Amino acid sequence: MNIYFSGIGGVGIGPLAEIAHDAGHTVTGSDMAESRVTQQLKEKNIAFAIGQDGTFLEAQHRKQPLDWFVYTSALPDTHPELVRAKELGIRTGKRDEYLAEFIKEHNLKMIAIAGTHGKTGTTGLAVWAFKQLGIPVSYSVGTTLSFGPSGAYDPASEYFIYECDEFDRNFLHFNPEVSLITSVDYDHPDTYPTEENYKHAFYQYTQQSSHTILWESDREYIGVSASDTVEVHHPDEALPPERLHLHGAHIRRNATLVWKLLSYLRLTSEDSAIEIFNQFPGTDRRFEKLAPLLYTDYGHHPKEIAATLQLAREVASHVTLIYQPHQNQRQHEIKDDYVDAIFENADEIYWLPTHLTRENPNQATLTPAELTTKLGSKDKLHFTELNPELESIITVARASGSLVLCMGAGSIDAWVRAYAQRSQ
Repeated sequence: MNIYFSGIGGVGIGPLAEIAHDAGHTVTGSDMAESRVTQQLKEKNIAFAIGQDGTFLEAQHRKQPLDWFVYTSALPDTHPELVRAKELGIRTGKRDEYLAEFIKEHNLKMIAIAGTHGKTGTTGLAVWAFKQLGIPVSYSVGTTLSFGPSGAYDPASEYFIYECDEFDRNFLHFNPEVSLITSVDYDHPDTYPTEENYKHAFYQYTQQSSHTILWESDREYIGVSASDTVEVHHPDEALPPERLHLHGAHIRRNATLVWKLLSYLRLTSEDSAIEIFNQFPGTDRRFEKLAPLLYTDYGHHPKEIAATLQLAREVASHVTLIYQPHQNQRQHEIKDDYVDAIFENADEIYWLPTHLTRENPNQATLTPAELTTKLGSKDKLHFTELNPELESIITVARASGSLVLCMGAGSIDAWVRAYAQRSQ
């Protein structure tokens, strides 16, 4: 099959392109800019174009007719490549449609990791565990990894481990063999207009899964009942922290779910699982160390901020947070959640303007001042921009022994990586 992936450099589409390539398909694609994912694609000699005006797509179709145009949910109906693909009569479909067919075609059992927070790290840990146990596995993770590609297909594998995102109702296109739900808090108001819509989607997801593993608090929130197919766990069942040497209470909590998965599948013992977990190198953009006392993290929800700051406090006694909110529409929904308790483990907070994406043009953009009205500890709050002055602030903070944590799903990650390169 000849497949074209639009947005091939993204963390959702890129792994699927790698999986299709591993399965023997001809793979090409495009994106608007180079990324860490495109570097992985180059290593596999996967051809792609930078630029998406439809020229490369048409050239590839003329060279060898394309069977499928796969694209991300973020692509608008008016996108030049999508429009051209339809004009050329090429089959089009979003990534979840392609993956669902791939799973069926290769007779794989899906292990899906869903939840508002912690999906990427938990998926990475599950993949790591399978690899360390010597179990063939296919997978897709929404980030780059130090121990393998973002996506892979092994023809010897029985299972496919997937980071199953709820955005655009992606996770409702699957019927997993086993689902882990890490945590659930209302998010993605552009997909789910009300909190009840969000809860119901997770409830439906559990009904589509052959077996679900989750915490009691999330079971209550979703409104699903414990049963033979819904395995519910309580905090006192968590792996013992004195033996599990992973920083961050939420990381240890998610590791417990992975252990419950391994136990359900009868793949290893608790002692062996803990030993494997303790060797986990982590995933990129999840409390990823870029340089001494400098970390980057994808988190952009108040509960993710609190959890990552708690992790940072386990690593260092003084923490400086640089935070970039993500998507204005989301900020309108969560602005009242930015309270002192969320930031209690940050000694200094540098707040950036919101990174704008998929916005409602009729909605006023909230300013940093408007987003922080509920913060009482204004003495440690500073408004800033991604500029040389902020670089100097970070340099001084690190020189004084403060751990600098840069958080956000937008441009802050590329910016701080460039700073880290220059500062070494």
